[in-house]
Amino acid sequence: MLELMQAGGWLMWPIVACSVFATALVIERALALRRARIMPKGLVTRIWQLHRAGKLNAEAIEEIREGSPLGRMLASGLANRNHSREVMKEALGDAGRHVVADLERYLNALGTIAAVSPLLGLLGTVVGMINMFSVIMTAGVGNPALLAGGISTALLTTAAGLFVAIPTLLAHRFFEGKVDRVAIEMEAQALRLVEVMKGEREDVGES
Repeated sequence: MLELMQAGGWLMWPIVACSVFATALVIERALALRRARIMPKGLVTRIWQLHRAGKLNAEAIEEIREGSPLGRMLASGLANRNHSREVMKEALGDAGRHVVADLERYLNALGTIAAVSPLLGLLGTVVGMINMFSVIMTAGVGNPALLAGGISTALLTTAAGLFVAIPTLLAHRFFEGKVDRVAIEMEAQALRLVEVMKGEREDVGES
């Protein structure tokens, strides 16, 4: 591995750094975007039960807010439960936008790595080819092995850049899709909360 990095030149180091950074971000997002962490099962049902029991006080709302991203969103609606349906929905929408923005954290960084890594590889190839032509000008073209070795070295960075970029791009697309799906589900949960709190629905189910 070290020999390949040395053969590829100094531009292999930022490519490796991108790889390490991307791996760390993928692990962090995989843990942070677990559905059980974002949307605890039965949260709306629990809120309804607290409401019916007369225990939905400020302390209970704060506990809900701190429990999960969905709880953070729903707590904003609960804080406005004594206002009109429109005010409650507006509070939920505002909080939802902030929660979704938090779920999208680091996704731009992943997309940037996926875009920059192949460019770094291409730059390494261009630099390598320039160096190879400099050698040709000095030593001539009488040694095919020298030319083949120079071309191989020049292409190493392109291969390394693509090796980093492809899985990073796939991870970026996957997490983007997951955030979009979660956002839709959270919106549905928020609407259910408005319905049950405003007396338009009593069967909240177990979602």
